Amino acid sequence: MEFSLKPSTLKMTRTSFVIVVVLAISSFQMMESSPGLANKVQANIQYNAINCRKHSAVITEFGAVGDGKTSNTKAFKEAITKLAPKAADGGVQLIVPPGKWLTGSFNLTSHFTLFIQKDATILASQDESEYPVVAPLPSYGQGRDAAGPTFASLISGTNLTDVVITGNNGTINGQGKYWWVKYRSGGFKNITRPYTLEIMFSKDVQISNITIIDSPAWNIHPVYCTNVIVKGVTILAPIDSPNTDGINPDSCTNTLIEDCFVVSGDDCIAVKSGWDQFGIKVGMPTQQLSIRRLTCISPDSAGIALGSEMSGGIKDVRMEDITLLQTQSAIRIKTAVGRGGYVKDIFARRFTMKTMKYVFWMSGAYNQHPASGYDPKAMPEITNINYRDMTADNVTQPARLDGFTNDPFTKICMSNINIALAAEPKKLLWNCTAISGISSKVTPKPCSLLPEKSPIDCAFPVDKIPIESVVLNKCSA
Repeated sequence: MEFSLKPSTLKMTRTSFVIVVVLAISSFQMMESSPGLANKVQANIQYNAINCRKHSAVITEFGAVGDGKTSNTKAFKEAITKLAPKAADGGVQLIVPPGKWLTGSFNLTSHFTLFIQKDATILASQDESEYPVVAPLPSYGQGRDAAGPTFASLISGTNLTDVVITGNNGTINGQGKYWWVKYRSGGFKNITRPYTLEIMFSKDVQISNITIIDSPAWNIHPVYCTNVIVKGVTILAPIDSPNTDGINPDSCTNTLIEDCFVVSGDDCIAVKSGWDQFGIKVGMPTQQLSIRRLTCISPDSAGIALGSEMSGGIKDVRMEDITLLQTQSAIRIKTAVGRGGYVKDIFARRFTMKTMKYVFWMSGAYNQHPASGYDPKAMPEITNINYRDMTADNVTQPARLDGFTNDPFTKICMSNINIALAAEPKKLLWNCTAISGISSKVTPKPCSLLPEKSPIDCAFPVDKIPIESVVLNKCSA
């Protein structure tokens, strides 16, 4: 099903908008696969990948049943275990054909492609026993929902090289409602919900041309990785679902996110690098990140967030050709006393926005901390933030920019930005404290802490990060 919004949607009330999005997602879920197509492998499908594979197998060869009821956790685990030796001999791909393939958590291997065919759905089990309990990430010190460990993600991988999760628009359904209800009722007191995809300590990672719906929490989480491509991914979750971040690059280097469509209950993209003293100790920044041609809907969160877990540092982030609809803020920099780290060398251009609460938001008030022991003297550095060439319609407040009195956010640049206000905007259009920078050709006129300078263009790098020059191979499944 094609998920789309008519222009008239942008004039709806928030309640009407929620109904439209929920109905569209529900329709998608009803139509995502046809039981009559189960197990019928589609032949000779062409796709693009960082590497093609010498060997191929189908999940049914390992006893899997695509009826949406039979657990296939054992089949997925057995398939990957038996295929691992072939992966070392020219690589291997595991094909998931049309059908509904119920499974709990499983781990991938190196030189491996998981190919989800059109009309195939990997259906996440709602049986907690199908998700091993694992230690929290070293840069977080505890789970993100609660102090303690976490459930393993639905699809995981650690210390891998050359791993691809792709398809011709196959689906992963996280069946998140069970997890959302239990989370909201306080049922997870000492453990964190599973994510849908989490790849750790790995290099040469590709996630492309799939649809993910109803993740229990975060959707895509590459962490401690290098050379990552997320391309052509659709992510759908109800806009009131808790913590269903779309794509969260975390302590990663050389990452490209492009041509993705996200409807989320949280940030469409959240850039991270660890939490307080744990992130400072690990010290792995997210750097060399390119985000382009993203479309996002997130009424309660940001199109692109930087932080708030940014204690390992975030730098050299390029964002361009972004479309945001009915989204709370375009770019939100989130931090707190005790985070340490930095957010610097940030570049954004060519944003188109419609119906926004804020365009720009920077805040040091994200005061949630992990277990006791964070250093209240660890102040974050926020500097060299560049925004240019943007338009926004129906905006309640152009900017809310709140630095620290004893640690201002500095070198903010805004140029060639036209913001059209909502019918009832905030009286204080630019709410600025403890910041410094410049502006040029920005309407409405910014606050006095961003004084107008002679016509300038804020910086945007002319070079490319290495991952942007990677040419994918033409492969077949």
